[in-house]
Order: sequence, then C-alpha cells, then structure tokens
Amino acid sequence: MVLFNPDSTGPLRYVHTFSKSIAGAESNVAIALARLGHKVGWFSKLGDDEFGRYITSVIRGEGVDVSRVVYDAQRNTGLLFKERFSHVNPNIYYYRKNSAASGLVTGEIDFDYIRSAKILHVTGITLALSENCRKAVFDAVREAKKHNVQVSFDPNIRLKLWSIDQAKPVLLEMAKLADIIFPGVDEGKILLNTDEPRLIAGTLHEMGCGTVAVKLGKAGCYVSQGKEQHFIQGFVVEKPEDTVGAGDGFAAGFLSGILKGLSLQECGEFANGVGAMATLVKGDMEGFPTLAQVLDFMGKTTYVDR
Repeated sequence: MVLFNPDSTGPLRYVHTFSKSIAGAESNVAIALARLGHKVGWFSKLGDDEFGRYITSVIRGEGVDVSRVVYDAQRNTGLLFKERFSHVNPNIYYYRKNSAASGLVTGEIDFDYIRSAKILHVTGITLALSENCRKAVFDAVREAKKHNVQVSFDPNIRLKLWSIDQAKPVLLEMAKLADIIFPGVDEGKILLNTDEPRLIAGTLHEMGCGTVAVKLGKAGCYVSQGKEQHFIQGFVVEKPEDTVGAGDGFAAGFLSGILKGLSLQECGEFANGVGAMATLVKGDMEGFPTLAQVLDFMGKTTYVDR
C-alpha cells in the first residue's frame, strides 16, 4: 500500500500535510533483507496507476526484484493513513477494500520463481484480504513445500481486516505448514489461548513447525528449535519514533541469520537488533539498517559515519 504519514500529531481532521511512503509487511521484510545484503524478490498485485508505479519504483530502488509483480487496470492500489499522538503506537486507517492486491489469484504467481528460492515468507495479512488471496497464498506455500523451499510465516493478525473467528482457523492451518514462525505473545493468546512463550513454542512444535521465534517486544524474544531454547534480551530504545515495522525487521533479521548459517541464539540476537533499529525512524521501512549499521548498534563492530 501507499502510506500517508501525518506531518503533525493529533486527530486527522486537524492534520493538513502528509509524507508519502510505502507500507506492507511482506515488502518490509523484503527491503530489510535486501539492506542486509541478501538477494530478495517480492511479488504482489498493484493497481495500474501512479501509486502502483510508485510502490514498484521504491521497492526496486531498495535492491529487491519486482519482476513478478502484476498490475490490475480495474482496481486501485490500496492506501493507509496513520494518526499519531506523541510517543504511542499510531492509529491505522486502511483504504484497501477491493484493492488490486486483494484480487491476486493463484494463476498470477510464478511457481518457478518460488522453486528457485531458499525461503518463502508469507504473512497473515494477505490471507485476510480475500478468499482468492487466501487460496493463492496456500497454493504458493504448498508448492514451496513440495520443492524443499523453507516456509516462513508471520501471523500478523489484523483485526481491522477480519474477525478472530475468521482468522484463527486459517492462521492455524498455515502454522502447520510453516518451517519458521514469528508469533507475538498477543497472537499466541488469540491463536493458542496462552501468552507464555514456552507454551506457544511447544504447541507450534507439536503442530509441525521446526523453528519458533516468539516476539516479546522490547523485552526481546524466545527462540526454540528442537531441544534448544533461549530467552534473548532485547535492546533498549529510550524513545522509539515508530514501532510499526519492528516485527517485520525482527523477521528479516532472523531470516538473515538463517541464510548466513548463524546459530539459533545468534539469529535471535540479530533479529532483536534489526527490530530495535526499525523503531528509531518514523515510517514503516525507513529505519531498517544495513549490515554494518546493525552490527555497530549491537556492539559487534565499529561503524565509521564520518
């Protein structure tokens, strides 16, 4: 979607100017991974309009392959507005019903492209958009599984898009197919009736997921794989500018660690670092760091900025 960020705080009826950017959980993860030095592709469906062309241009400019994006001349690109009140999470207003992205169907996905990947990352947001989107995501995931492509899943529950009763069975079905999953404790409460990280991870393992990284916000994360488990402390950010995108940064950091062959604990630490840095800048994806920047933030190296 195209994101309009208010240039001042307060109710939107009193805001007169906005800064234009892009938003979207999957595109956030793609951009964050590209900044960390990985080869990434992103596919979706956009309106054949100026906003759709703007999104393509921005994501391509971040080094992400957008060659599999398709365009719809009949539907518009979705929009999102934020409403800000000091240093608290912003209110979100979606204008995406019947958007181009919600019209995505299985036949518009290049399965050969998926087969060529190491990891396919999907989120619960696309599952919420429409029945045809839901089928397309499940078809893509099953194709990945057939060809030993790891499936990464972030539930990303958005109750402005669907109800708990609609979301729960679909997200649990997808969780059973995931190799790597990134639930938050609030999502554990909704899906599994517990906000205890060990129980969340244990239940997801029983469902068939091999690697679980439970997001604990500023407290860090709990990671679990086989008999190995770790609580990993988060990084302190005194005055976060914007927490939106932090979970996507966390997922990208963890996936980067997997691609680099890091240990489970190192993946969690790296994920915490990228997620924390995402909160330092206003905007959904603007705060994602380069590899050198996050290593410096984590105290792993010295970054020379001038």
